[in-house]
Amino acid sequence: MKCLKCGYEMEENRGEQQKKAMMIKASKGKIMSRAPFGYNLEKGNLVPAQNFREIEEIFEEFLANKISLNLLSKKHNLSVNGLKKILSNFTYIGKVKFNNQIHEGIHNPIISSTLFNHVQNKLEKLNKKQ
Repeated sequence: MKCLKCGYEMEENRGEQQKKAMMIKASKGKIMSRAPFGYNLEKGNLVPAQNFREIEEIFEEFLANKISLNLLSKKHNLSVNGLKKILSNFTYIGKVKFNNQIHEGIHNPIISSTLFNHVQNKLEKLNKKQ
């Protein structure tokens, strides 16, 4: 990439360098953002928080009951959008998602992959109805 002012040839811009570094970090199983609901960040690592069982409850209630997203979000004092983010967050199965790529995380999962996949199927069906 060439500087428009002086013509100096630059290898990459800062944003590209940051993205590369973040991709490397994600490929090593490290999280890119703040700790999601149900986890704490301790010394750069995700550890289940005291409320981690609430995540499992949310997934199980959504799957087992004919409860609307609206009612479930109110029950857990979340916005509907916040609930949808929880229900589709790969972090809860021990994965790290960055730049549309999913990597094995170095943190412990809170729910099983089976439960997560069943919830994704139900969410997909709900989206098709709308």
